[in-house]
Amino acid sequence: MKFSKLSQLFLVSTTGLLLASLLTSCEISTIDYVFVADSAGSGTGAAGQIETYAADSETGALRVGPAPVPSGGVNPVALAVTSDYQNLYVANAGTGSGGSSVVHFDIAANGVLTMKETASFSTAVSPVSLAVNAAATDLFVAYNGSGANPSQLAVFPIASGAPGSSAGAVTLAVPGHLNDVVVPTGVDVLANGSAVYVIGYDQSAYNPGGTVTSTANPGWIWGYTVGSGGALTPVSGSPWEAGVKPTSVVSDPANRFVYVTDFASNELVGYIVQSTGVLDFMVSGPYKTGSEPQAVTVDPRGLFVYVANSLDSSISAYDITLSTGAPSTAVNTTGSSANATDTTPVAVIVDPSLGRFAYTANLQGNSVSGFRLDPVTGTLTPTVSTPYPTGFKPTALASVPHGTHATETISP
Repeated sequence: MKFSKLSQLFLVSTTGLLLASLLTSCEISTIDYVFVADSAGSGTGAAGQIETYAADSETGALRVGPAPVPSGGVNPVALAVTSDYQNLYVANAGTGSGGSSVVHFDIAANGVLTMKETASFSTAVSPVSLAVNAAATDLFVAYNGSGANPSQLAVFPIASGAPGSSAGAVTLAVPGHLNDVVVPTGVDVLANGSAVYVIGYDQSAYNPGGTVTSTANPGWIWGYTVGSGGALTPVSGSPWEAGVKPTSVVSDPANRFVYVTDFASNELVGYIVQSTGVLDFMVSGPYKTGSEPQAVTVDPRGLFVYVANSLDSSISAYDITLSTGAPSTAVNTTGSSANATDTTPVAVIVDPSLGRFAYTANLQGNSVSGFRLDPVTGTLTPTVSTPYPTGFKPTALASVPHGTHATETISP
């Protein structure tokens, strides 16, 4: 039977309306809110903004949530949330001599962000990374030094979500090369709060396209125990070598393992955490990643590791061997360690509610890519309609659960 073009158009239109009606009638349940830091927005958020997306509980697909808010500074580069999911902290790196700040937002039950100006503060140098302990009593901020101000890790006590004045700071220096320029790139605190780790590279030893004046190993990870009031004490043997250009650091929820991405060597460096906070290299590492790994995360159950490769525009997925911490790429059903994202992923997270969705912030794609995470195998498959458009050059991600359901965690 043949149809005229008019009949075909009528059929297509009728079918489309029917599908739209069915989709509209379906209840969409939000399982998480995903926050995205954009380098620029519009209006009052032109210097930087935080966008909010709602994640569907069935598919992991993102839809636009509450209206974006200004980041409170210039060029937001890092986000962190408290374990009760009621507070968001934003590091604004600034440009030139202005706009550098750490800003505190209250997170409402519906995902709306409200800036707490009295608990936010400007900084003399650029903050590059944030971490908050599980007890929500300490906020750790890594700063990139400039001029007479060296690179540092500072700690700020938290009361009812609000960070107070700094309780102290430690200078990041390379042993035997104390005058070298250190560029910090990430910070992570163990789930039990006993130790905090900050990574960075020696720019005097690794400076592509520029002058090299030092023979030191380029990449390092510094470890500190956290005492009363947030006092930082160097861990014995710290710092430890961490490849050439470490870019991201994460620990597992059981305080057993630490993982660092090495941007320059295309590797993932693994460490075993001793009871004193001392780090020992995983003897089977380092482990191959895609090209120019920029970010790493561990799922809430501590079973899988995911690495965002910025040059490949992909995620490398690994299964954690729980006895040793060694990551294996056997979780990928295709036999490949790559899962395609949009262009230049620079941040990666797994949702805290179900632990079944992963997202990347894609700097050059101006988007977020979504994946469904198989809780048994760790394999990733793209979510519906991914990637999801964002503002200009998204740099960081954070997520909080929606509702009162239990989250996917393990007891440290």
